[in-house]
Amino acid sequence: MGEACCGRTLELQALQAQHRRVLSIVLAVNAATFVMMVGAAWWSRSSSLLSGGLDNLGDALTYALSLAVVGAGPVAKARVALFKGALILAAALAVAAQIAWRLGHPAVPLFEGMGVAALANLAANVLCLRLLAPHRHADVNLSSAWECSRNDVWEGFAVLAAAAGVAVFGAGWPDLAIAGVLLLVFLRSALRVLRSAWAALRLERSGA
Repeated sequence: MGEACCGRTLELQALQAQHRRVLSIVLAVNAATFVMMVGAAWWSRSSSLLSGGLDNLGDALTYALSLAVVGAGPVAKARVALFKGALILAAALAVAAQIAWRLGHPAVPLFEGMGVAALANLAANVLCLRLLAPHRHADVNLSSAWECSRNDVWEGFAVLAAAAGVAVFGAGWPDLAIAGVLLLVFLRSALRVLRSAWAALRLERSGA
């Protein structure tokens, strides 16, 4: 019985080490893409790129929190997931503010810069999603991290579509339209993460 218990402990430690390794990689990737996306957004005058960059910053913070609570109890993980949902919501509000500002200061983005940055960001996001996918059902912590990564992939395709729209129409409205769609995606994701985390927290408290 002792050997079986020891074996389960070692398996759990190995799994937690794997989770830490995956989260460390996606944290580094998102921190790097945040810097790239914000720089490209400034150069290209793109709202959709800036929304993607802010999302990458929020994701980097999310993965850092996820990394901090690997091996922690369910209540701690649920609380961190609540905070992650709040971060996604904050990113949505930042996107809304950027869209409002751009409506008052219209400009045609540089679609070349948008396209290159969007392709690089999409490749990075697909890598993160593939790394997180095998662990998305492990717990609420990894599930919310995977949710953020899935949003990033959709965001990557959306910004590519915005760049194509700007190139075809020679106007800034496709960029703003895609930024608006991303705003809705962020809001939906924030509500899903918050709802899941709150349910997990209530379940743990009721069982305590």
